[in-house]
Amino acid sequence: MDYKDYYGILGVEKNATPEEIKKAYRQLAKSYHPDKNPGSKVAEARFKEVSEAYEVLSDAQKKQHYDNLGKDWQKYQQTGSNPKEYYGNTTQQNPDFDFSEIFGNDSGNGGFSDFFRNIFGGGGGNGNTGGNKNKRNNKGGQDYDTEVEISLEEAYRGTARILNVMNEKLRVQFKAGIPNDQVLRLKGKGGQGINGQPTGDLYVKVKILPHNLFKREGNDLHCELPVELYTVVLGGKVFISTFDGGTNFILPAGTDNGKVFRLKGKGMPDYAQPNKTGDLYVKINVQIPKNLSTQEIELFEKLSKLRPNK
Repeated sequence: MDYKDYYGILGVEKNATPEEIKKAYRQLAKSYHPDKNPGSKVAEARFKEVSEAYEVLSDAQKKQHYDNLGKDWQKYQQTGSNPKEYYGNTTQQNPDFDFSEIFGNDSGNGGFSDFFRNIFGGGGGNGNTGGNKNKRNNKGGQDYDTEVEISLEEAYRGTARILNVMNEKLRVQFKAGIPNDQVLRLKGKGGQGINGQPTGDLYVKVKILPHNLFKREGNDLHCELPVELYTVVLGGKVFISTFDGGTNFILPAGTDNGKVFRLKGKGMPDYAQPNKTGDLYVKINVQIPKNLSTQEIELFEKLSKLRPNK
């Protein structure tokens, strides 16, 4: 049985921060996820490997014991399969110390290596969801957490995603107006509890991707509208894009560059109060004409003489 270099598997240094460990795991898990590599045994094996590495390095207690053990793990193996025998000082200081609370239980976690099971005495808590949270007290099932990316337009209309959790397909609905970093709790969709203890929960964090036109601030949307110089000077109709199809707007003559107009009710739906909607703020961005023809230059020169500087 080979030693598992969990730091090498995730491609991080031993002194890596929890954030660096989490980032490395998510990048690898996303690349090797079974949903992205259907039928690939190699990808499946790598996904299980990086999940196991994250299971250990993301938990402070597991990580500490793994670091203490190091490559001398075979010394532990010679003592037998009881982790308490190897960590003698730890258990003597706390005779009620239960390693199953640190290292998880074996329910439904057949993907962990013999190295993990021999060293830590059981399975871990990661499913196919991208990580785990802290376990419940009293040996309850582990809570899992994952992130889901959606577009701003999906956040505006509401959307759904299918998640694969411990080989179970779950449909998660995101209501219209959902904020960035909103966390949804799916009760009872986490790790299995031990001896009748409750099952853990699944926490789904929503990340809203940047939009190429709109910037969101609360329930309000902000954008810039390019407008030709002639329209700004003379006034006229302009089209403003919105998530509900767009609207025509009459721009007053002589509108200043940078002027902001408010379109009431054209922003994001309120997540908590569906009948309320934010506003859209449109900033005018005057487009100066380029590559003028000789005739256009002559006309501009005439205009400048009609309005001399005072």
